[in-house]
Amino acid sequence: MDQPAYIPQEERLMVSSKRQALRIGLPLESTWAENRVALTPEGVHLLVQQGHEILVERGAGLAARYTDHAYAEAGGQITEDRAQVFQCPILVKVEPPSPKEWPLMAPNQLVLSVLQPNTVDAAYIQALQSKKITALSYGRILDEDGRAPFVRSMAEIGGSQAMTVAMEYLSTWADGKGYAMGAVTGVPPTEVVILGAGTVGTVAARLAMAMGATVKVFDSSLTRIQRLREVVGHDVYTCTLQPQILTKALERCDVVIGALRPVNGRTPVVVSEAMVSQMKPRTVLVDVSIDHGGCFETSEVTTWDAPVYTKHGVTHFCVPNLASRVARTASFALNNLTSPFLQTLSDDGGMEEALRRRPHWRAGVYMHRGILTHRELAEPFDLPFTDLDLLL
Repeated sequence: MDQPAYIPQEERLMVSSKRQALRIGLPLESTWAENRVALTPEGVHLLVQQGHEILVERGAGLAARYTDHAYAEAGGQITEDRAQVFQCPILVKVEPPSPKEWPLMAPNQLVLSVLQPNTVDAAYIQALQSKKITALSYGRILDEDGRAPFVRSMAEIGGSQAMTVAMEYLSTWADGKGYAMGAVTGVPPTEVVILGAGTVGTVAARLAMAMGATVKVFDSSLTRIQRLREVVGHDVYTCTLQPQILTKALERCDVVIGALRPVNGRTPVVVSEAMVSQMKPRTVLVDVSIDHGGCFETSEVTTWDAPVYTKHGVTHFCVPNLASRVARTASFALNNLTSPFLQTLSDDGGMEEALRRRPHWRAGVYMHRGILTHRELAEPFDLPFTDLDLLL
């Protein structure tokens, strides 16, 4: 009698989905002149369709021209109860929570916001630690290729807006030189100097050249200069930051854009007051780097109520957060990061598992369950910190 054949069968395992339904709070920004919003109605619709709950504070998107009705149509729950929004397990906003908002925050909350280390104090850190908050900064969250998508998006907007501002203040109505940015047959082109060959400088140079201006770009990094020439073209004049050559370029130019990257949290000052004093009257100076202190010795923070001032005959524009000038575009760019991030967070089953599976996210975490993980935040206040990799 033949023995029965024992054939291995496919093993069947009980597979449980780790996917979590999220409850997300979207508050109205309380920081002055912050017009952006972290989620647009399109992002809310995407998340609600996947089973997540979004509480939207009334008026949260109005500065970016998103109505409460649009959020409600997308499935968001509109509420006037600010405390209810801040009690959600996940809080998404643009600026970090303000002192008035700290008491409203829920224990063990996950907070996504922008964070500039030089703008926070020890009280902010201690307030988050007391509630065991896990906090991420948009600007430090990396993608799979090691790039910072939020920084790049805001830099692209900053570069385009810098040129738009320069065009406005060159015009006669703004008591400028009365020049057009573009080339006109038989008329000498406008001369533009750009300090910085990063994303801001590259976008500004590309726009200026497209309009027919003569463009000179200076940067301390030869690699960034070479990369800019590959993107913009070889008609752009480039040079490293050599004071003698830079001084001569500034004396001739009609517009100068400051777009240098910060070093250890502060933009290096490469243009002295003496150099500014040698520039032609009514030259337009736009310091995009003012968010990190500015790269001109004469730069002083201005507001949208009084965006410009004149020093040594030069028109200075030094308003921080230039992206808020086009809040709807900037909000859509921010939503492009926020909504996929939250989707992935849900699919991974929560923040702990997501950080284990996606090490490129870890750079964005500056606090984990109340433990400070960021050296740049800890050292100025002599606070202890622990590397996130050790905690995980």
